[in-house]
Amino acid sequence: MPLLIREACRQDAPTLLRFIRELAIYERAEHEVAATVETIEESIFGNGSVTRALVCELDGEPIGMAIWFSSYSTWQARNGLYLEDLYVTPKARGLGAGKALLKRLAQIAVETGCGRFEWSVLDWNTPAIRVYDAIGAEPQSEWIRYRLSGDRLEAFAAEN
Repeated sequence: MPLLIREACRQDAPTLLRFIRELAIYERAEHEVAATVETIEESIFGNGSVTRALVCELDGEPIGMAIWFSSYSTWQARNGLYLEDLYVTPKARGLGAGKALLKRLAQIAVETGCGRFEWSVLDWNTPAIRVYDAIGAEPQSEWIRYRLSGDRLEAFAAEN
């Protein structure tokens, strides 16, 4: 049976959370996962959410996910699609699920008039980098990603 890629729905929140935890373990950051079924339901499926998700199934069994949101390019004056997380369970790797999810996201980007489809990858994740290179994606080495979070975000927001 071929892979099935579909829009995630509220009932997929527990599956998405399981995949998020598995991804965090793979990325050596399990301790950073604060997501719950309830926060996923609200942040992805709640009113006004700008985040969407896909689920990839094989024989009716969820084997992967992609979570993304719209970004914006001021230079292009066009929306973009930013892939936050792509995950395929270890037992299903090598079946083309990751590439199929990327292809569906590329189709969504084209269908919605996006000027860009972007994502980040950890520099040590060579299996993912090989896939991205194989589909023709180009690394953006001239940009350095910055982040404020947790206590530092709170402190900066509270400065006078």
